[in-house]
Amino acid sequence: MQRSAPRASVLVLVAIVVTVLAWASAFLVIRGAGLHFSAGALALGRLLVGAVALSVLQLGRKWVRPTGRDLLFLALFGLLWFSAYNVALNFAEQTLDAGTTAMIVNIGPILIALGAGLFLGEGIPKWLAIGAGVAFLGVVLIGIGVGGGFGDGTGVLWCLVAAVTYAAGVLFQKPTLRRLPAIQATWLGCIVGAVACLPFTGDLLRDAADAPAAARWGMVYLGVVPTAIAFTTWAYALSRMPAGQLGVTTYIVPPLVIVFGALFFGEIPALLAIIGGAVCLAGVALSRRRSVARPERPAVVREPAENLPQ
Repeated sequence: MQRSAPRASVLVLVAIVVTVLAWASAFLVIRGAGLHFSAGALALGRLLVGAVALSVLQLGRKWVRPTGRDLLFLALFGLLWFSAYNVALNFAEQTLDAGTTAMIVNIGPILIALGAGLFLGEGIPKWLAIGAGVAFLGVVLIGIGVGGGFGDGTGVLWCLVAAVTYAAGVLFQKPTLRRLPAIQATWLGCIVGAVACLPFTGDLLRDAADAPAAARWGMVYLGVVPTAIAFTTWAYALSRMPAGQLGVTTYIVPPLVIVFGALFFGEIPALLAIIGGAVCLAGVALSRRRSVARPERPAVVREPAENLPQ
């Protein structure tokens, strides 16, 4: 019985690693596929593929009947994170590079940590606040190192929309995972998001007919890996740890996006960007620390004056 806790910790760690790597790759694939698909069309295609993949994962699993409250939160989670977030992210990468987009969107974990402390009763531990601040400083350093070509500012606004909807989606998702399995909650949220994006069906059909095979396969990849698999591993980890602490781990995504960009697109990050990535990792490590409780001093019992030696 004593071995179950370490095993659970390892599985959560694996889930976090899978999520972070998959989401980092998504920024690069979106940039490539976004050259041939409009923002709404790419979001719809990704969610339709994700819904099919999640349906396969859901087959044969125990079904937990959602309550009315669960359904409300699932609807909001699906609309905010799966639908609005994906559309906003796709719009952002039409004017910003993948690395810059990832850095701006990653103000989301700060919003998650604050929201979880205020609305989910998780509180804001000292080391979580310190780690979030250090990691955000790393994001700023990366932005300065990359150069921050923000254009007319439209891309930045879409990034902010993506960050806010991402954070709000997590805060609505967290309560549903107290009753519902991770795959079931993710599947239902993905279906809600896909339904919300159905108005882009015409765009998807037109773009898919003209897009090269590589772009269409990129959309399939986005649906299977960063959506079906990574959102499920995220939900698994979220059901087993505080939302604020899990959100901070995604600060690793921007450095990974920059590394992937260097490997696949020949973009060599500046020295300050590399330093910023190291600071991000340090912030994540700090956020996982626990404050050591100080031992209470034994109470001093004062003897009555008449009992003291004369």
